[in-house]
Amino acid sequence: MSVNSRKRIVVFSGPTATVQNTVPLVTSNKAREKYGLPLLTHADGTPLRFDALRPQQLAAPVTVYVRQFSAHPLERDAAELYAPPDGYMGVDGKFTRERRAASDEPVYEVTLKPEDGVYLLPYMARQADGKAWEDDMAYAGAPEQLARQPFYPDASRLFEEIDRLGLGETSGLNNLLASRADYDFVRVVPSGGYKKGLAAGERSDLGDADIAPERLGHDFFNYRPFHLWRDPPRAMMARVVNLVQAAMDSGRYAGGIWLEGSPNLEEMLMWMNLLIDTALPICGNSSQRPHGSLANDGDRNIVDSVNWILSDAWRDERGDNAAGVVAILDQLIIAAREVQKADARPGGYTATGGHGGIIGSMGHPPGGPVMTYVPGRRHTHCSAVNLRKLPHSVTGVRRVNGVITPVPVRVKDESGWLLPDALPEVRFARTARYLPASTDIGSAGEVEILARIAHNLAHAPLAGFVAEGQAGNAKVVRPIDAALIEATFCGMPVVRVGRGNAEGMIPRSRDGLTIGGSNLTANKARLLLMACLLKLGALPPAADYTKPTASEVAAVREKIAAYQAIFDTH
Repeated sequence: MSVNSRKRIVVFSGPTATVQNTVPLVTSNKAREKYGLPLLTHADGTPLRFDALRPQQLAAPVTVYVRQFSAHPLERDAAELYAPPDGYMGVDGKFTRERRAASDEPVYEVTLKPEDGVYLLPYMARQADGKAWEDDMAYAGAPEQLARQPFYPDASRLFEEIDRLGLGETSGLNNLLASRADYDFVRVVPSGGYKKGLAAGERSDLGDADIAPERLGHDFFNYRPFHLWRDPPRAMMARVVNLVQAAMDSGRYAGGIWLEGSPNLEEMLMWMNLLIDTALPICGNSSQRPHGSLANDGDRNIVDSVNWILSDAWRDERGDNAAGVVAILDQLIIAAREVQKADARPGGYTATGGHGGIIGSMGHPPGGPVMTYVPGRRHTHCSAVNLRKLPHSVTGVRRVNGVITPVPVRVKDESGWLLPDALPEVRFARTARYLPASTDIGSAGEVEILARIAHNLAHAPLAGFVAEGQAGNAKVVRPIDAALIEATFCGMPVVRVGRGNAEGMIPRSRDGLTIGGSNLTANKARLLLMACLLKLGALPPAADYTKPTASEVAAVREKIAAYQAIFDTH
């Protein structure tokens, strides 16, 4: 590939991303010996056989001597195939070009330079009080100010370490990412943050930067140390759409890669699959194990995503993306609508819904990615609810002077970007056998749903519910059903889905007052309902939501049909 033909890929950092998380930086025994600290030991009390080596940068060039035939136990067995060594190391520690004695070791002489990149070296750092680092924190349960961040602020250092230390399975070569493309790194909802900020011109992993001090739980979102875990608020979903859409529209990129924690990756991929208007590929990657740990899977997932983007296997006959947003995990390519984490292990992902979802595989070197079927649901550039197809405003509902009243809700600003305050409030209602306290079929006992309806009417003009019902038919117990019907006539649409990963295709409701969620999981149905609310607005409320008139029922059914048409095709 010539320099001029190199493509560029944008890499987005999402929250709680294990793929950008490293194992704790523990003070090495080299440092403990140097400073007289207690050594790390095996269970029997003997010092550890080996120090853990961590990628670090040299401050100055250093010449080292490497024993010949030490890279593999059977190198010496083919000694006649090798060129002579650079010289010999005597028992006195002196290097000479010629052998002086039979005991001299043949060695290679090499100068390591700072510009070579990171090297695996013992970790020598200690705490400010001279104690050894044993974990991310100064001590167990330490407050935030006494804890370090294990997450990288963006993916640039991660890519550097993959290129420097990762080896191709058959080639034995590194630079698995840099040899394929160039990259830009965008901190959308990052897992690590610059708590002290970066002044203009100060060097960051992104280059020269001007970053204001960032706050945990406001600007970045981690899950380690575990007692400091922070999840992003709903408003961040608008930031994701706006920044990803802007990058995809820039004309700079061949595609994008989204990095996020494995339990939540599926939701953000579904959201982008619905909202991002692009014919370019977007891949999602996660990792079951932190970067640098034994059998870490995340690094390979990233390499596979780059290969997918550059392969053109995703193109249709027009050259557009036929697959939509996909997750690339453990050499499988899974459609965003169907992917779900099923277990906390590599390979612990499944395609939900029972009707496909694994659309291809990455194959094995030297083979490339293969797409074996094309998703039939609308996505990205053909989605009916992508950013460009959303109106600038819709109608919501609020309780004004005791009356449920239609109100205007701005969805996008003058430039066409999604407004964070517009994001709908969609919550879950779940059923079970023997759930009601009595056979009373009224809604009065469903205090959670009724309280949520009241809250929505006061604070969330765009709102709805996902009812997770029985497998196969999505039925809920009568009190829940009664409460949700009240929500419907308050202007809040309700989607019905089956529990878990239902393989049945939940149909349209017979009365036309709720939306059939097909084979979507509850979480995926929530995202599609949110997108529909941004597109269609609230349902028309009844003057008395407990006793709607025939014309009010007909108006709700008409609006529900518009929602259903989107659910049937997405």
